[in-house]
Amino acid sequence: MTGVPRPRGIDQGDNARSLSQPEPTREAQRVGMARPRLVIILGFLSAFGPLSIDMYLPALPAMARALHAPTWAAQLTLTGCLAGLALGQLVSGPVSDARGRRGPLLAGVAGFAAASALCAVAPDVWLLLALRFAQGLAGGAGIVIARAVVRDLYADDAMARIYAIQLLITGTAPILAPIIGGQLLRVTDWRGVFVALALIGVLLAGASGRWVPETWPPQRRRAGGLRAVLTDARALTADARFLRLVLATGLAFGAMFAYISGSSFVLQARFGISPQLFSLIFAINSAGIVTAGQVSRWLVGRVPQQTLFAAGLTGSAIGGGLMLVTAFTGAGLPLLLPALFVVVASIGLVLPNGTALALASHAERAGSAAALIGTAQFAIGAAAAPLVGLAGPRTVLPMALVIGSLGLGAWLVRPRARRPERQPQPAG
Repeated sequence: MTGVPRPRGIDQGDNARSLSQPEPTREAQRVGMARPRLVIILGFLSAFGPLSIDMYLPALPAMARALHAPTWAAQLTLTGCLAGLALGQLVSGPVSDARGRRGPLLAGVAGFAAASALCAVAPDVWLLLALRFAQGLAGGAGIVIARAVVRDLYADDAMARIYAIQLLITGTAPILAPIIGGQLLRVTDWRGVFVALALIGVLLAGASGRWVPETWPPQRRRAGGLRAVLTDARALTADARFLRLVLATGLAFGAMFAYISGSSFVLQARFGISPQLFSLIFAINSAGIVTAGQVSRWLVGRVPQQTLFAAGLTGSAIGGGLMLVTAFTGAGLPLLLPALFVVVASIGLVLPNGTALALASHAERAGSAAALIGTAQFAIGAAAAPLVGLAGPRTVLPMALVIGSLGLGAWLVRPRARRPERQPQPAG
């Protein structure tokens, strides 16, 4: 690829010793730190989830009416996209370990653009559901490979900081996406939202092809096909600490997606909020993610990542508890909106630190490990999304129960901080 310098220590022409190291070389980290453009592109690739979901949220009630679909069927289109994002990561992560990062990435981004364009012409909710699954399946490649590329280039606190920088972009997407979606509804219908997503996919495909290099050279790729994938899966699932980090991160992420799925109906139908005001509330909550993520980036190296991760999980549990209080006491928006803010903002501490902690010990299978992390997040989100609408759009209780349960569960399963080993005392 002309015009793009390759990082030394990760290119196939460099010496085998640096390629065989399980941690990124110092020179690879230096080159990665000097590439803000690459980090920005990876951040936008990581934002496929919020872009696919959040831009579409203000149009969800209108889409249900236009296609004569019940609330639960409309919410299934969210579930379909989330399920696709989960499966797409599960497939693309191991493939990128075996085939390199660039090929699967470019195929996924191009597929996302094509599926988004087809969503814009879907004639009924059931075909839209299938296309939303395909959209998520393709978009999952961008999310998981962006994480794996960061793991290829960085380690330890530097990795957590880069994930926090990416979260600045990923967190900005939920701020801008519903605002853009709400404004698009002034000049077009829900189909125009998918046209916009298709254009975003085309732009990201071009940027990825031009500026994202191959960071996983042939010497480090996993050979052996399905057997190697199963070997990686066994090694990862045998790591109890890794599994606790994945599950805790996934449950907290699922709580946020329960909010994403249910808030547009609850706030608009139950409390009479307009699509534009809903977009503003959604943007404020998303700003909480960005703020918490940047606080995390500043604190990494000063405060242990495990402590920051636990603080985020505690915030998720507290926010879920406040929502339950709101649902059972009828306190209304004065308590509901702060509770939602705490639930959402806590993700800014949970995601960068949970991801960095989980990937820290699995450099040689970063794609597979990142796939399990992302799959758990979106699979739990996909399961939670339809549950918030079971009792209809005019009650807070289902959303509060789902968010409260997931937040508490994330806090309970979190791995405890490792205690330092006792040094043997000298005799006498």
